[in-house]
Amino acid sequence: MDDKEKVIKAFKESEEPLNATRVSQISGVDKKEVDKIMKQLKKDETIISPKRCYWTLK
Repeated sequence: MDDKEKVIKAFKESEEPLNATRVSQISGVDKKEVDKIMKQLKKDETIISPKRCYWTLK
């Protein structure tokens, strides 16, 4: 499983919106890498922000 899949899995398993730090803790992926992956997921509109700095799957 690559880092992107781990990040998406963290979002799928969470019942609440997550910030990058929490995604990093859950997935075990380095926070800098999580930031890059989340930037791509935002661009693809895979994740949306229900409140400032927190994200969830669309």
